[in-house]
Amino acid sequence: AGGGGDGATLSIAFCAYNEAATLPEKIENLRCLREAAPDLEVLAYSDGSSDDTARLLEAEGDWIRVFASEQRLGKSHGMNTLVQAARGELIMFTDANVLVEPAALRAVRQRFGDPEIGCVCGRLVYTNPDEGATAATGALYWRLEEWVKALESRTGSTMGADGALFAVRRKLYPMVPPDIIDDMFVSLSILCDGHRVVRDSELLAFERSTTDSGDEFRRKVRIACQAFNCHRLLWPRLRRLPRLDVFKYVSHKLLRWFGIYFVLLGIAAAVVALWGLGFGPGAAALPFALALFYWLGWRAESGPLAQIVEILRAMAATGIGLLKSRQGERFQTWELPRSSRKTG
Repeated sequence: AGGGGDGATLSIAFCAYNEAATLPEKIENLRCLREAAPDLEVLAYSDGSSDDTARLLEAEGDWIRVFASEQRLGKSHGMNTLVQAARGELIMFTDANVLVEPAALRAVRQRFGDPEIGCVCGRLVYTNPDEGATAATGALYWRLEEWVKALESRTGSTMGADGALFAVRRKLYPMVPPDIIDDMFVSLSILCDGHRVVRDSELLAFERSTTDSGDEFRRKVRIACQAFNCHRLLWPRLRRLPRLDVFKYVSHKLLRWFGIYFVLLGIAAAVVALWGLGFGPGAAALPFALALFYWLGWRAESGPLAQIVEILRAMAATGIGLLKSRQGERFQTWELPRSSRKTG
């Protein structure tokens, strides 16, 4: 087999940590995928779960190949384990709390009929944008992210995959260092190896967004730290990409990590400018006015003001994550943002 096209063998793999509450719905989704593609291989890794995650997976029998670690080793270790065990020429990666549209299986096989394509990124839809400012802001951000990825894909390659749903040729998969973010490292490594990374809207996935602002802040810090660690590791290769790809990467990824610092510089410049133009009281009042604006948005539970504050908090979390990366923080393992999981 050539590793692509309608006849390619396909595996789906995911890692889980304490996902017992979400697994019944996930397992039912996997059954639907198997009905659409009876030859689909399903692999799951439990990363030292302290609940019934491993037991629930193992209870399904041989149709789910389960690999359970007794200690926390991290998602990247789990993905490496699953890839080494997988039999499919194509491997689709997803998350334990993500539901995949069955039509994605045929779409991904068709996409890999193009030998230039090494990675296919899915389209993620958040299912709960009406559950407060945090969820609404996350859904808005992700719609913009999907729009940018679509534009990038039309002009060659998109700059990285999201772990909710993406697929690669197994022979191109690079072993991921245990303390490096897996989706970004895998997809950008494949890009650096000379293969296209494309987005396909038919690879459709659904996920609940985080609804608690604190959960989302901690998640953004971790992801930004991991992403910048990955950037520092891959930058010597990324900078040698074609100019258009370098432009996409810098404008889409790199500049975003510094967004909060640009905001702070802008505020400082405005204060200095007001002072220099003779508006001393205005210069002195500006920081207090902005602090009041932030406080009002923080107190609001919904609406434009609350969403603006959520955007600023996300930018601040990203900036903190960048600093943690520079300080040597690794975040090898992950904790669940409980507000993104269904309760009751």
